[in-house]
Amino acid sequence: MSEMKTAAYICTGCGIGDKIDAGTLEKIAAKEGKMALVKRHEFLCGAAGVQMIRDDIDQEGVTHVMLAGCSRRAKSEAFDFPATATTRANLREGVLWVVAEGGEHDEIRQEMADDYVRMACAELKKMKVPAGNPATANNKRILVVGGGFSGMTAALAAADAGYQAVIVEKSGQLGGWAARTWKRVPAAMPYAEPQETGVAELIDRIVSHPKISVHLNATVAETRGAPGRFAVDVATESGAAHSEEVGAIIQASGFTPYDIARLPELGGGAPNVVDHAGLEALAIAADGGAIKRSDGAEVKSVVFVQCAGQRDDSGAHLPYCSGHCCATSIKQAMYFKNANPDVDTVVIYQDLRVPGMGEDFYRSAQNKGVIFTKGKATAVKAAGNGLRVDFRDLILDEDAAVEADLVVLATGQVANSGVDIELPDEDPAKAQKVSILNLAYRQGKDLPILKHGFNDSHFICFPYETRRTGIYASGPVRRPMDMQQAGEDAVGAALKAIQAVENASLGRAAHPRSGDLSFPNVRLEGCTQCKRCTVECPFGAIDEDEKRFPVFNESRCRRCGTCMGACPVRVISFENYNVDTVGSQIKCLDMPDEFSEKPRILILACENDAYPALDMAGLQRHVYSAFVRAIPVRCLGSVNMVWITDALNSGWDGIMLMGCKKGDDYQCHFVKGSEMAHYRMSKVDDTLQQLGLENERVVTHEVAITDNARCARLINDYVAQIMAIGLSPMKGFG
Repeated sequence: MSEMKTAAYICTGCGIGDKIDAGTLEKIAAKEGKMALVKRHEFLCGAAGVQMIRDDIDQEGVTHVMLAGCSRRAKSEAFDFPATATTRANLREGVLWVVAEGGEHDEIRQEMADDYVRMACAELKKMKVPAGNPATANNKRILVVGGGFSGMTAALAAADAGYQAVIVEKSGQLGGWAARTWKRVPAAMPYAEPQETGVAELIDRIVSHPKISVHLNATVAETRGAPGRFAVDVATESGAAHSEEVGAIIQASGFTPYDIARLPELGGGAPNVVDHAGLEALAIAADGGAIKRSDGAEVKSVVFVQCAGQRDDSGAHLPYCSGHCCATSIKQAMYFKNANPDVDTVVIYQDLRVPGMGEDFYRSAQNKGVIFTKGKATAVKAAGNGLRVDFRDLILDEDAAVEADLVVLATGQVANSGVDIELPDEDPAKAQKVSILNLAYRQGKDLPILKHGFNDSHFICFPYETRRTGIYASGPVRRPMDMQQAGEDAVGAALKAIQAVENASLGRAAHPRSGDLSFPNVRLEGCTQCKRCTVECPFGAIDEDEKRFPVFNESRCRRCGTCMGACPVRVISFENYNVDTVGSQIKCLDMPDEFSEKPRILILACENDAYPALDMAGLQRHVYSAFVRAIPVRCLGSVNMVWITDALNSGWDGIMLMGCKKGDDYQCHFVKGSEMAHYRMSKVDDTLQQLGLENERVVTHEVAITDNARCARLINDYVAQIMAIGLSPMKGFG
C-alpha cells in the first residue's frame, strides 16, 4: 500500500468565502489537521476545481482528500475519486445557511466552521479506500419461487433483460390464481369491461423462452449462500432432488384467500355462499353464459358483501384492507349483468376503494344496473331456496335486508410467507404446512415477516427488498394487490434482483448503500463471542463457525454498521467507517471551558433521513444554534456506546441522536437499526450516573427526511435546555 498523503481543499463559492474566513480554515487544516497539502478555490465543484484535485492525485500522489464546502450529499458526481479516500466538511448547508448573521453570531459561525474542518481532517486520517469484497460471486441466474402471475412476470422481465431465470412452482401447472380467474379488472382503455387475463399467452412465453427453465410439482427444500452464490435444493413430488446455483431469488409465492369457514356469521361454509375464488370457478364453468350455483340452479339474484373478514378491529379476522376486492366485486357483478341484464346484482360496501382508473369501471357497472349500497353486513342466513343478507344501511342509519340466490364474500389475501404456512387443498386431508424458502440461516428458515404475515421490507424506499439480501418479494406475498399492481411489482423485483447479482459480481453492497465497496472486518483475536453482532444484524448476514466465532457473509451485508454498534469490544470495522473515524471527530475539537457559556452539542445523525433533514433546514434557511456539531452516521444502529462515553468524557455538554422512525411502521432504511439504537440508549442512564451527569445530557429523536423545520426547533430547544442545566463539569478532563 502506498504511503498516505493528505490534502485539504477549501471552497469559497456559494458565499462561503464572504462569511467565513478561509485563511483561518487553511491554517487549521495545515497545523492542527496536519494536511500535507492545503489549497483554496473559489469554485471547487467546477471543472477547474475538480481538475486541480485530480492533478494533485495524479501528480502529487494524494491518497486522502478533505473537501470543505457543501454537504457530502451535494456534488457527489463531481467529487468522485474512486481510488482516493474522501471526506467532506459541511460549511454551506451545515454552517453558512443555518447560522444567523451579525455580532457574536459571526464569531461562533467561524468557530463552527473551524471545528468542522478539524473533524473532517481527523476523520480522513482514519479512513482507507475500500478495496471491495475479495470473495466476489459471479452467478447471475435468478430463481423465482412461485409460478403464478407475479412469478411468471418476474421471470420474463429477468429473461428479457438477458438473465437466465428458473421457476419453482409447487403445483403441476403455471398460472396460480390468475389461471383460475375468468377475466381481470381492466388494465387498459376504456376501463369499462372485464378483460382477458392473458395468462395463457404468458405461460406460452415462459415455456418457449430459451432463458427460462421451469420445475413443476416442486418446492425449495433448502436455501444456502448469499447474493451471487446461492445454492438452492429443489425437491419434486416424485422424490427427485437437485441443486440450482443462482445469484438472486424472487419469492412470488402469492396468497391464500381468507378461509370463509371462519365467517359463519356471514354464511361462510354454507351452501350458495362463495368467495371471489369460488365465483371465478362458477364463471369459468359458465364461460360467458348464465352463472349457475353448485346445485345447478341459475342465479337470478346475487349479493356481494365487501370487507368480509377484513378491516376488522376485533382481532378475530384480518385488520387490513386487501385493496383489490372492491374492483374484483365490480368485475364479478358485471359477469352476471353481461350474461343477463335482468339479474339483480347488489354490492354492499362500507367504503368503495377503486384506485387508478377504477372510477371509470365503477361508473360502467352502475350503467349496467349494478346496485351499490353503503352498509355493513351483519348476518347471512338461509331463506327458502336462497339466502337473506341482513345489514345496517349506513346512509339511512337503519337495519335492512336483501334476499339473493347467491352471496359472494369479498375475503382478503393472506400471504404465503413465513414458516409453517397452511396451504389449502380441494381435499382438506391434503392441506399441508410448508415453509417457502427453508433458509439455512442462523436467524431462521424463512424471510422475517410483519405482524400480518407479509414480508418485512422498507415499504417506502425499498418495497421489493426483504431482510435477506439478494432475496426479493413480489406480488401479494409482499402486500395485498391486484393483477396490474402485481405485474408492476414483479418487474420491480426482477430489476432489484439484477442489481443484486451485478453488485455481488463487483464486490459491492446491494442496498441501500448500493455500490459501497466497504465490507465489515473483524479482529477475531479480540472477539469475546458475545453473539450480539450475530443476533442484532437485521439482515441475517452473520453466522457462526464451529468455534462459535462470527462469520460475515459480505454479499449479504448492507453496510449499516449495526454489528459495529453492537460490539462491546470494538473489533468490527469498515475501511471507511469505523469506531475511530467517528471517535476521532468527537475528540478533536477545541472544546471551550466550563465558564465560556459556549456549549458544545454533538449530533449523531442518520445519513438516510436525519442528516438530509439538517441539510434541508439549511436549504430552507431555518436558523439553528451554532453550538451544535453534526456527524453523519450510516444508521443509528451503528452508534457504539464508546462514542457516547468519549463525548461525555471530552466535555461535550449534550448529545442528540437523530434517527429514523422505529416500530411497526418504521422508516429505518436498515429496518432495525433505529430500534436497536433506542434500546441501547435506554441503558445510557447508568453511564451518566457514574459520571455524575444529568439524564438530559443524552437524548434521542425520531426524524423524518421532511422534518427540516422540526430539526431546527429540536436543536434550539435542546441548546436552551442545556444552558438551563449548565455546561458539563467534565470539561478539561477529557
